[in-house]
Amino acid sequence: MTRDEIYASIRATLVDSFEIPSERVTLEASLMDDLELDSIDAIDMAVQIQEMTGVRVEEDQLRKLRTVGDTVDLVQHLLATKSG
Repeated sequence: MTRDEIYASIRATLVDSFEIPSERVTLEASLMDDLELDSIDAIDMAVQIQEMTGVRVEEDQLRKLRTVGDTVDLVQHLLATKSG
């Protein structure tokens, strides 16, 4: 997956699963401040990432996610790690 494809997938997840207006989902958007996700939402997001990548998201990786861009970077990293 390209970075743009990953971003589109994450954006769709945020819009569909968390009912966030698509115009608010930018790479710079803060997950907590701008998109108002809470800790329960973070767990749901981790499950979505795991389904997308086939790789379990570690707790320390999840704690580092601050923005949508961070989430895209994590998915890109997990996919690269998985493919070796």
